Amino acid sequence: MYRFAKAAVNVSGQAVRQVRQVRHGSTAPQDFHTKYGTGLMLGGAVFCTAVWSYVLTQTGITWNLSPVGRVMPKEWREADE
Repeated sequence: MYRFAKAAVNVSGQAVRQVRQVRHGSTAPQDFHTKYGTGLMLGGAVFCTAVWSYVLTQTGITWNLSPVGRVMPKEWREADE
């Protein structure tokens, strides 16, 4: 149990140091997510919105609408006897 507690304190200490570096503007090189994360998320959202807007408005796809009221039954044919 002592080893586990010691490891837990060590991990939490590392987390505190990382948060301190991020909040106080450490001069250490930033990781990829800190540097580009927001831009990538916004770019992805804009791209996704643009593609779906095009698909919904320009492709002419019929989106599985309900046929109720539009499909007429065929006339019944009597079989020749």
